[in-house]
Amino acid sequence: MWPQEEHYDPELLAEGDRRNVLDKYRYWKMDAIIAELDTRRHEFHIAIENWQHDMNIGTVVRTANAFLAKEVHIIGRRRWNRRGAMVTDRYQHVRHHATVEEFTAWAHAEGLAIIGIDIFPDSQQLETYELPRKCVLVFGQEGPGLSAEVHAAAEATLSIEQFGSTRSINAASAAGIAMHAWIRRHVFNQRVR
Repeated sequence: MWPQEEHYDPELLAEGDRRNVLDKYRYWKMDAIIAELDTRRHEFHIAIENWQHDMNIGTVVRTANAFLAKEVHIIGRRRWNRRGAMVTDRYQHVRHHATVEEFTAWAHAEGLAIIGIDIFPDSQQLETYELPRKCVLVFGQEGPGLSAEVHAAAEATLSIEQFGSTRSINAASAAGIAMHAWIRRHVFNQRVR
């Protein structure tokens, strides 16, 4: 006898569930999974600029899902390569903003601090910065980095300390590091020094 609760999907119960979901969501309807995630999403958002069809967006979406970001925002081109998301974009809220101005107006209306992540002369260290609980962490296009418009709109820009010979790290990797920094501070209450 199959489970009868409303959140179970009869088709998945009959045919098997091969999705990449946690065991507790096995055989759940997709809408039921999203609804449950929505009850406990974190207060940070992620944004990435997409002016030249950045291939990292899918990976950023997948990582945002893993860290349970409130939403992912794509600034610029609407189209992006979903392959790197590994289907997590079905469970992660993704919003599009055509321009930086549209994005910053939305963030201000929501009371979110805009925090840019990039290497600028005025960037502060992510490792020692007190990340706000309600914020949107913004990442630039792979290569050119954050646009001048986002840099100007940001409350702060933060850089990730590096110790090797390369000038920068991949945008998707930087996004994962920054999200984890927020989690360490606001979920595990780890203080910065």
